[in-house]
Amino acid sequence: MMTKKELFQDDVFLFNTGEAQRAYLMMGCHKVEETGEYRFCVWAPNAKGVSVVGEFNDWDPDKNPMEPHEGGLFVAYVKEAKHGDMYKYLIHGYDGQDYYKADPFAFYSELRPGTASRVYDLADYDWTDEKFLKKRARTNLQRRPVSIYEMHLGSWRQHEDGSFFTYRETADELVPYLKKMGFTHVEVMPLTEHPFDGSWGYQVTGYYSITSRYGTPEDFMYMVDKLHEAGIGVILDWVPAHFPRDAHGLRRFDGTALFEHENPMQGEMPQWGTMLFNYGRPEVQSFLVSSAMFFMDVYHIDGMRIDAVSSMLYLNFCKEDGQYVPNKYGGTENLEAIAFLKKLNSVLLTNYPGIMMIAEESSAYPLVTKPPYDGGLGFTFKWDMGFMNDSLKYMETDHLFRKYKHNNLTFSMQYAFSENYILPFSHDEVVHGKHSMVDKMFGDYWQKFASLRAFYGYIFAHPGKKHLFMGDEFAQFIEWNFAKELDWFLLDYDSHRTMQTYMKKLNAFYQKHRAFYDIEDSWEGFDWITVDDKDNSVIAFMRISTPWRGKVQKIVSVTNFTPVVHYDYKIAMPTTGVLREILNSDDPSFGGSGVKNLPEIEVTADPFHGREASASITLPPLATVYFMFDEDQTNRKQGD
Repeated sequence: MMTKKELFQDDVFLFNTGEAQRAYLMMGCHKVEETGEYRFCVWAPNAKGVSVVGEFNDWDPDKNPMEPHEGGLFVAYVKEAKHGDMYKYLIHGYDGQDYYKADPFAFYSELRPGTASRVYDLADYDWTDEKFLKKRARTNLQRRPVSIYEMHLGSWRQHEDGSFFTYRETADELVPYLKKMGFTHVEVMPLTEHPFDGSWGYQVTGYYSITSRYGTPEDFMYMVDKLHEAGIGVILDWVPAHFPRDAHGLRRFDGTALFEHENPMQGEMPQWGTMLFNYGRPEVQSFLVSSAMFFMDVYHIDGMRIDAVSSMLYLNFCKEDGQYVPNKYGGTENLEAIAFLKKLNSVLLTNYPGIMMIAEESSAYPLVTKPPYDGGLGFTFKWDMGFMNDSLKYMETDHLFRKYKHNNLTFSMQYAFSENYILPFSHDEVVHGKHSMVDKMFGDYWQKFASLRAFYGYIFAHPGKKHLFMGDEFAQFIEWNFAKELDWFLLDYDSHRTMQTYMKKLNAFYQKHRAFYDIEDSWEGFDWITVDDKDNSVIAFMRISTPWRGKVQKIVSVTNFTPVVHYDYKIAMPTTGVLREILNSDDPSFGGSGVKNLPEIEVTADPFHGREASASITLPPLATVYFMFDEDQTNRKQGD
């Protein structure tokens, strides 16, 4: 019969060699069904001794001392423990100090400001999303529409007294809202346990613990299940870049630098006041990879947005010379972090095809979304921070001077196909004095709303998946405040209600028209129409699909970034045919002025700007207009 020490042998080996993918099945607190006792297991290789203390033993360190086990583990079996009990590990550290630590592998935690872990049996939730998961595994998202709604759970909706909605309450309102608005995915800011609301979840102390702020693990399962039932994918923000210094957390866990580097120049991020993981340590790799797998396994998550990837890739991120330790070749790349990211993405995408691994990466590091076997990091998508920064600077500029920043709009196409991009307009862009999206727009009140509609139209036509932060869909006018709910009362006003109507229409249009998402990795899906009209601040291009049922879909997007109407505006076209206006951000139903085109516009054999054909269109003020382009039958046959 296998002894308790033998029980862990294979799992311990995997954990100690950095190859564990589900270390949470061994580590932490688990009920032993045969005996009814709970097994506690913690990694503290340099501790002089460890006890598990909790409500089940009156927090008495003498009642349940843990036995040292191979691989630097300590193990205890506690018969008195029961589901829901709070506990911690009292660690007699290598440095002679005693530390009360939360369980790094706890599945649930005490509500802040408490910091204890909880004994928690994850229930066998009765999932109903099998069909959704099977479809996910067959889907190539790079050829599908992706429109992401980013949200902070605590401030999307609140009760009248300012208390949080639970996961279940959020699900019951969020699911129909997202379905109505047409978003394909929701990205939730970090829900792993964290002690400080003001960190927005980005300083994590519980990498396996869904935050207790909004309910139980089963409540969160319900939320994910309901989103899947509506066909909406769930992306979680996940933070493997750093962790806080809180006493109950990972820092100096056993009296030594266990999860971090011992050298402060390697183990600390002074600018953030946080600690940096030691990615070269095998057990840290097992800890982090298993955390990501845990949320896929247990909560059916459809993707992860990895926070602060640049800070992981570069040893000198936010550091001056002399504040960091170069790699073994004398360079600034964090070789261990690079290897870890490749492993992370390989493990998750192998186990769960069809999920998204998204890098928030702001540098020019190459091949972020290429597979590791081709020298890449293996992410499926990367945030296009350059597009976001350049385009917002343009939109903040006086209309009269935009011609001097025309390159801000066109530069993105010089690198658009180098990675698989998401165009991110996230929470970071509407805080800390940056203004809300609508308030960033230059001009008077009407011009701000018109500009935002035009800008969204431009974004949705541009190559790259779409990403908006909550409130941006109805033009929240003040900056996001994590402590209060969105200003939903604004929907009582026409300008905000019609903006929401426009976003609903835009999402529906995007999903319906293959030309806008079918080819996003080459010039075959994009053709410049008007690229250099800086004097009029006009951008025009054509999006092109692959053939489907014998037909190639072609849509021309034209944006006028000035408040001046352009009549008989001439655009160059590749061939003759007909243009039909199919969406106009200046439509009165969206709050626009109602300047429209004729139902059909002939594209004639009148050469212009080096093309064999041209058309004259009307451009409304501060507006984006989409035209369906139907080529002449003779052109189609010649093209075939």
